[in-house]
Amino acid sequence: MSSLTAIFGNSEEKSQDSDKLMELYWNRAELKKEFASMRKERYQLQDRIKQQEGATARIQQKLDHLEGLLVDPDWAHNVVVFYQLRGLGKRCEKKLARFAEQLKQQREQKKHNSVLTDWNEQRKQESSEIELQAVEKRDLVQRLEDQLQAEQRRLTSMSGFTRLFRGRSAMKLIDNLAMQIETAVQEEHLLNECIEEIINRVPPDHQGLDIPAKRSINLMILSFAQQLYIHFDKNGIATQVKESTEKSVGAINYGTQFECEQLLARIKKSAETMERATEFADALQKRAKMLGEIAKFGSQSDAVPLAGTVGTLFKIDQNGMVRDSEVDIAGQNYWGISKIFSR
Repeated sequence: MSSLTAIFGNSEEKSQDSDKLMELYWNRAELKKEFASMRKERYQLQDRIKQQEGATARIQQKLDHLEGLLVDPDWAHNVVVFYQLRGLGKRCEKKLARFAEQLKQQREQKKHNSVLTDWNEQRKQESSEIELQAVEKRDLVQRLEDQLQAEQRRLTSMSGFTRLFRGRSAMKLIDNLAMQIETAVQEEHLLNECIEEIINRVPPDHQGLDIPAKRSINLMILSFAQQLYIHFDKNGIATQVKESTEKSVGAINYGTQFECEQLLARIKKSAETMERATEFADALQKRAKMLGEIAKFGSQSDAVPLAGTVGTLFKIDQNGMVRDSEVDIAGQNYWGISKIFSR
């Protein structure tokens, strides 16, 4: 037997060797998977480095271009004007976005207050109806208790002979009254629990705006965007402000140093008067109404009007007189209005 074991080996030893081979196999497979994952991560990092190097190179190219413009006496003043206009454009975009957000919050709060008012009225009506039922049950309990006490006194006052003939029916009536009282008390308790549940109800969540409300907001946003255009157009810089947000520095020549200084003065004056201007709320409302009369929408679920249908600019003076011209504020995306619209 020992000789056979020496020749063919022990089955238990073979099993252990097989397990070790399997373990080595799986370890090798896991290592290969880990290596493949690391190689993939390496390639991804290399791609990101290339992208970052490309972005850095483009930024450096822009800086070199800007430096070249600034050292050129014929262009240095143009660079200043360009960035003043671009800064003004960004201020207008933020002003419009802030106006849109405040308007949206006001409308949402107004709608939520309306929902809460309706909810409270419904809760009050429901509670009042149940309170009336509870009062009726309370009155019933009181009447039944009075009747029960009267019957108990009558039973007590009965003589032995009378109690013999009428006592059983009197006791039955007393038991019946006691059962009615218990039932009425339980019903009153349930009604009071319902009232408590109504009082402790959680108010409805903040409601979002529906399509008509969003359309109304968007018309006001467009009206305000037109107001900004009209304000800067008075000093002839509305179009230049927009161009500065779309083109790169050096793409626009604003003229000589003297012309640039004049333009800078108009930019400063326009920016200052923009911040002080407040008396145009009525004009905004009136303009939004007129825009609503001409606005068309792609479908019933669209909140943003089709740009081509609201391309009329309405100028409203202090006397309420209206003059219109063709300036497609939405279509040309003045003040970044496309991303400010409520959708």
